[in-house]
Amino acid sequence: MFSWLGTDDRRKRDPEVFQTVGDGLKKLYKTKLLPLEEHYKFHDFHSPALEDADFDNKPMVLLVGQYSTGKTTFIRYLLEQDFPGMRIGPEPTTDSFTAVMHGDLEGLIPGNALVVDPKKPFRKLNAFGNAFLNRLVCAQLPNPVLESISMIDTPGILSGEKQRISRGYDFAGVLEWFAERVDRIILLFDAHKLDISDEFSDVIKALKNHEDKMRVVLNKADQIQTQQLMRVYGALMWSLGKIINTPEVVRVYTGSFWSRPLLIPDNRKLFEAEERDLFKDIQSLPRNAALRKLNDLIKRARLAKVHAYIVSSLKKEMPSLFGKENRKRELIGKLGEIYSQIERERQLSPGDFPNLRRMQEQLWAHDLTKFPVLKVKLLDVVDDMLANDIDQLMTLVRQEETQRPSQVVRGGAFDGTANGPFGHGYGEGTGEGIDEPEWVVARDKPLYDEIFYTLCPINGRVTGANAKKEMLRSKLPNTVLGKIWRLADVDRDGMLDEEEFALANHLIKVKLEGFELPDMLPAHLMPPSKNKAPE
Repeated sequence: MFSWLGTDDRRKRDPEVFQTVGDGLKKLYKTKLLPLEEHYKFHDFHSPALEDADFDNKPMVLLVGQYSTGKTTFIRYLLEQDFPGMRIGPEPTTDSFTAVMHGDLEGLIPGNALVVDPKKPFRKLNAFGNAFLNRLVCAQLPNPVLESISMIDTPGILSGEKQRISRGYDFAGVLEWFAERVDRIILLFDAHKLDISDEFSDVIKALKNHEDKMRVVLNKADQIQTQQLMRVYGALMWSLGKIINTPEVVRVYTGSFWSRPLLIPDNRKLFEAEERDLFKDIQSLPRNAALRKLNDLIKRARLAKVHAYIVSSLKKEMPSLFGKENRKRELIGKLGEIYSQIERERQLSPGDFPNLRRMQEQLWAHDLTKFPVLKVKLLDVVDDMLANDIDQLMTLVRQEETQRPSQVVRGGAFDGTANGPFGHGYGEGTGEGIDEPEWVVARDKPLYDEIFYTLCPINGRVTGANAKKEMLRSKLPNTVLGKIWRLADVDRDGMLDEEEFALANHLIKVKLEGFELPDMLPAHLMPPSKNKAPE
């Protein structure tokens, strides 16, 4: 008789069918979560509405730290090339948020033009006003690293008297906006200055609820002795423990992320292992991007549900005629008690609730009598999404990961950790070299030959292990030496003959003199024996 009731209920429980994770996320958000957000003014309190670009964009890495901790240098180290607008110095040089992204043409896009581009995930930054948009820029360049990820460079966090000068926009709010959307947050600290300023403390607190994305780098660690480094590391962990209020220990990577010789090379092996772990973490971002976006959608849905309960509860407690202002003041004052009541009645986790003090401040700007009452259907749709559709998307995520297991960040400094005795694995890679008018290696070859024959060559070749011991004397980072190795090992046999060994030493000399290593070994630098025409 009432068979249509059963049919409708069954249709509601059946999960959606999606072709890709990205399409599924967009459809679920627009059809099931967005109506709830709009009805309860979620965007006025927490986060702007998501757009297609938020689901389609490449993984992003956010660099945060006090001035002169090496944020810009870190990006340059990964890319192995300068990017437009880059400035490096001991004083506060980066005064803008710079999105370093892939582009066929090298150039800069100013903030006001950037936030109207529908293909970029920055349109909602328009809400922070012109004072911020004048400090926002996108640096585009063709770089293989940026084909897989994008980097966000941020202004150096100030300390002392400088932090009392207003930036003219909500700095912590902008960082929180980025934190919700990026895949990794890297906090950089200088081993020489661990004083966490008030502004830095506020920034770290603004990143709360995103601890799973957070990694800490203790940079410039080659400039202090081992015993002092241990003390600095311990002091950093103690300071972070007071600010990041979680029972888990934050992962801290120790090293010096630039392509200059190590000043104190005593801890080279430690720096190598730490860099390798950090690189693996960054390289995994493209493969885990879909899972991260799915996780963020779930967190957003849980917050939206809690927000709906809070708003409707406040509406229910407001009088219809007299005493509105007094009642509003009373409700905002006891908002913590309302949180506890909703938590008990709805069996919700306290971790899903928004920051109490911030919510109280925002409520003062709203007329509580105009808040909507509880609309159960909207909440049921979101609950159905979390119970059924998310499970299907999780299965689809695993399928996509299986189909694209090799989806990792390549190019730049990552290539130097992939091959040869300086890397952590062997595989196919591309050669690099320098542009010289002739094979100038012969000028210093007699000197290199003397060293070569002290390394116990076998059949005219030295092993990678023996060559590595000699090349480490340069104190260059492993990423750089790994590239030099792949340039010099022309025949890819894992060993170096006397010409290849001389070429390797020549490239080390070139690097130590401050020159860069291009992408391919030019023909005029090819060892003469390798240039012979086939018979």
